[in-house]
Amino acid sequence: MRALARLVSGRRSSWAVLGGTLVVVALLFALLPSDDDDAFPASGLPDTSQSAQVQALLDDFPSADATAGVLVWSRGGAELSADDLASISSRSEALAALSTTPEAVRPQVSDDGAAALVAVPLSAADVDADLDGVATSLRDAASAGLPDGLTAALTGPVGFQDDVSNAFAGADLRLLLVTVLVVAVLLIVTYRSPVLWIVPLVVVGVADGLARVVVSALASAADVPVDASISGILSVLVFGAGTNYALLLVARYREELLHVDDRDVAMRTAVRSAGPAIAASGGTVALSLATLLLASLAGNRALGFACAIGVVVAIASALVVLPAALVVCGRGLFWPFVPRASSSSPGPHGHAARRPGAWERLGRGVQRRPARVAVAAAAGVGVLCLGLGGYAVGLSQTDQLLGDPESVTAQAVIDESFSAGLTSTTTVLVPDTATADAVSVAEGVDGVASATAGEQADGLTRVDVQLDAEPESDAASATVQALRDAYAGAGGAVSDALVGGGDATAYDERTAAAADLRLIAPIILAIVFAILALLLRSLVAPVLLIASVLATFAASLGASTWLFRHVLGFDALDTSVTLYAFLFLVALGVDYNIFLTTRAREERLRHGTREGMVRALSSTGGVITSAGVLLAAVFAVLGVLPVVALTQVGVVVCIGVLLDTLVVRTVLVPALVFVVGDAFWWPSRAGRGAGAGAGAGAGAGAGAGEGQAQAPQSPSPSERAAASAATKSSR
Repeated sequence: MRALARLVSGRRSSWAVLGGTLVVVALLFALLPSDDDDAFPASGLPDTSQSAQVQALLDDFPSADATAGVLVWSRGGAELSADDLASISSRSEALAALSTTPEAVRPQVSDDGAAALVAVPLSAADVDADLDGVATSLRDAASAGLPDGLTAALTGPVGFQDDVSNAFAGADLRLLLVTVLVVAVLLIVTYRSPVLWIVPLVVVGVADGLARVVVSALASAADVPVDASISGILSVLVFGAGTNYALLLVARYREELLHVDDRDVAMRTAVRSAGPAIAASGGTVALSLATLLLASLAGNRALGFACAIGVVVAIASALVVLPAALVVCGRGLFWPFVPRASSSSPGPHGHAARRPGAWERLGRGVQRRPARVAVAAAAGVGVLCLGLGGYAVGLSQTDQLLGDPESVTAQAVIDESFSAGLTSTTTVLVPDTATADAVSVAEGVDGVASATAGEQADGLTRVDVQLDAEPESDAASATVQALRDAYAGAGGAVSDALVGGGDATAYDERTAAAADLRLIAPIILAIVFAILALLLRSLVAPVLLIASVLATFAASLGASTWLFRHVLGFDALDTSVTLYAFLFLVALGVDYNIFLTTRAREERLRHGTREGMVRALSSTGGVITSAGVLLAAVFAVLGVLPVVALTQVGVVVCIGVLLDTLVVRTVLVPALVFVVGDAFWWPSRAGRGAGAGAGAGAGAGAGAGEGQAQAPQSPSPSERAAASAATKSSR
């Protein structure tokens, strides 16, 4: 870190770093291919799942390239008139002309007479090639010349696919603009400067663009499906983590500028002091994300692949590009509150007495009654955990998009007037010799509306099963499992039946997501423990810090579950939300643990454990709070996309980061340190100032102002010489 600090802070080398960075970034943007994808693909089930096996076997069937658009006509619940029915019949003929099987396009009228629908068989290849064009043609053909008050809506596979695609159309630009705006406003408020915010925002913005280009190129080479949803999370993570690291570095740089006149020396000390914390916290996040490469779902692997690369780029920008840019721009970048060394300061790292700031007062208040504060904070976290009583996973198909997209409203009409499962067919593949038995078994399962034997290929028969339940709902999943159990227990050739289709795929995805969580979570915790143990040289500290992070995760998930169910109207979480929330809250929560405890460890060497924690909180409380609020706001930006899964991830992480920042990291963790004392650092020995720590608070040296705590170590001889020379010829 010393060599890097010298490189990015030198008078000439800082310019060289910026110039070299511009050249490298320009070359990467120019040479690396980009691949924009607005799609929202399936999560990618493992080949061992029944759904994946069925999908692979269906490739050999005559209808392998078939999909369907479902058109629904209604009058808002009123009965259809004779003119309406005549018009629907005419529209069906127009739709038949667009179908691969015109004779199958026949209108069905509901028993209550309030709705009619037509299923239009289509070529899946044609739909994939021009989804928007096919959907538009279907809507135009279904709605042309309808009587007043009669409406047509597109749903089914094509309708939902088109609505999801439209939800992500232009998502990257929209998400980027809102993210930049949020970050800019919060940086201006944090720095209280009309100029300073521009530098970290530009650096992080370039890092985001570079991460996108690098991820796109590497994903294409590795055949990893990075879609629009992953790109959105990638941007949010790079901006959030990058600005967090920037806040930490700038805060330490500003602190050093109050002690020395030479900005090169100040930046060198800032990078040496804050650099290890930034590298460790960023490395923890990157390694935690990399564990997703072990997941069974392709979507999880793609997220880990993309975001791990993004975090590495963010770390590089914070430790290489940002310091050089700050040094080049000079001290005036902080205008109008330009930090200058006090004339009474004894030199580098020296400081005059200051009035205690808010964070120091908070620390000393916690220090006076640590056990009581720890119990109160833990009780508050425990109350939020009570929301987990309503925890459920798995959204139905109509609950996966926000607002009222056409496919959702049309499905609601079908649920009301037809069978809820009409638009989603479950596919069973059985040996030809067991076809009759397969149909019989299916018809005997509760929740099955009908079962019909269909086409054959390679010794297998396709049995189309229609369920009573809404597509991808809990009831549909229960019926799928009941079907599989019934076939497995039937004996004979029928026991070889495989159950697939849309509902089975959703059920298998839910099962695989739960398995991924059980696999990934312990690995992430092990990585976090190892990094904390190495960084802090302690075995007790990592246990307490990880316990606090897990408590934050449980509380945020509980609070979010209550909010989703009782305020936002989401009955359950999307299958990916729990794993993503755990990953981001644990990995990013460790960031703040590292920022606080590494500073506490430095201060401990001079002032002891308890006084060191007070000084660490005084030094880092402001920057941790600013970073947490910014990160929470950035993740909340995911709510601008009309996709429930991303909104839920944003809400859970936002609540968790705020809870971690405002309560756990600033109150609970210091209280635990005050309670356990030097044992927090076991097996490391107590710091040199341990014996004097208790009374240090009354001295002038303890009076560091908010965000301006003393530096933890004495300057080296070379730094003293550099500072002395700089004082004589300050730039």
